[in-house]
Amino acid sequence: MSNLFQDNPADETEFRIETDSMGEIKVPIHSHWGAQTERAVQNFPISGQRVNSEIVYALALIKAYAAEVNTKLGIIEADVADTIKQVVFDIVDGKYKNDFPIDVFQTGSGTSTNMNVNEVIANLASERLQKKVKPNDQVNASQSSNDTFPTAIHLAAALNVQTKLLPALERLRSSLEEKAKEFESVVKTGRTHLMDATPVTLGQEFGGYGAQIAYATERMLSVMQRLCEVPLGGTAVGTGLNAPKGFAASVIALLKEKTGLPLSEARNHFEAQGSRDALVETSGALRTIAVSLYKIANDLRWMSSGPKCGLGEIHLPDLQPGSSIMPGKVNPVVPEAVAQVVAQVIGNDAAVAFGAAAGNFELNVMLPVIGRNILESIALLSSVSLALADKCVSGIRADEKKCLTYALSSPSIVTSLNPYLGYEVAAKVVKESLATDKDIKTVILEKGLLDEETLTKALDVLAMTRGGII
Repeated sequence: MSNLFQDNPADETEFRIETDSMGEIKVPIHSHWGAQTERAVQNFPISGQRVNSEIVYALALIKAYAAEVNTKLGIIEADVADTIKQVVFDIVDGKYKNDFPIDVFQTGSGTSTNMNVNEVIANLASERLQKKVKPNDQVNASQSSNDTFPTAIHLAAALNVQTKLLPALERLRSSLEEKAKEFESVVKTGRTHLMDATPVTLGQEFGGYGAQIAYATERMLSVMQRLCEVPLGGTAVGTGLNAPKGFAASVIALLKEKTGLPLSEARNHFEAQGSRDALVETSGALRTIAVSLYKIANDLRWMSSGPKCGLGEIHLPDLQPGSSIMPGKVNPVVPEAVAQVVAQVIGNDAAVAFGAAAGNFELNVMLPVIGRNILESIALLSSVSLALADKCVSGIRADEKKCLTYALSSPSIVTSLNPYLGYEVAAKVVKESLATDKDIKTVILEKGLLDEETLTKALDVLAMTRGGII
């Protein structure tokens, strides 16, 4: 059998003719896809964004292990299955990446991409075996786009959470907690409503940030159980038509062994087929992480504002010039990048929720856009968490003197005098302090409200951060 993809010396055109159930179509001669892929390429010239390669690779892995199980079930020949697996592992290694050209905005079930993967695997296997391998009857045997494509989304998302996001969050948590320990005795004024409040330590604030990220990890680990429950085996509508008994369980077991993920077959295939609730939950956890990062990034921006006319309590690492016109200006560029990622992730979450709401009867028809947004959010949060940890948090320095000055200058330290003076008298002290620009201690001593020894003990700002001084 001649190579299917060699130029025909008698044909000087750049196309070959492929056929499907709709008839003939011209396909680029050196491509490994077939008629259905080409129709999708022509039908969806929409965004120029291809389906995420990790979804393609996850889908290809499903085909590899489906072929192995189908051989054991007597559905396809052993040599075909072995060749399919060889081709798949080449695809997963990044070969043939230009053979997956379909736009992410396509048929809502992902059928176009499923057939793209089927056709590429079949044609490459045909080349190697020198006999025809069929994309529908062999590569797609015992499967449907409606169960394989969402399974691929779940698989790709879970893999990226496990290998990228969770390690990145751990790096950030560790970096924040190191700073919490370093700054544990750096007293500063607390702030509520952006107004002066009773003292805290900088270490307590960073400890709070670290806890946010630790809880983010807990949330993602909780979500993973549902994310790793996959719809493979439901085939077209959830009934499992054309999937032999035990097929899905066997394929999932092989995928579980390959990836190390806690994969399981859907407990209810009609829920798994028609809804994408686990992806909504996953996206919600990603949004929560984004919100946490926004709080942290904005606090860092506020505390580092200045250098002369802002708070100036901390110094972020100088990474690049901050202005094309103002010499010497340096901006908090990493926290700003974090804030932009957060905006994108929150937008992605809205798209995921809207898309998942389009589960009509036995199928959701927004699968490609759901997958695109989930994977982008995971990738962005992973990358920006590492950047925040390594390029910002790890290099933060505290201005201890300025922090202490603010703490001692805050009228709110009078709160510790409530047990001695009562709220009403303490409030009058604050008002006089602000009106006369005298510090709290001076006002109290001038009025003879407390002796100096008692007052010094009562205004111990470090003791205030530890729950009380009486």
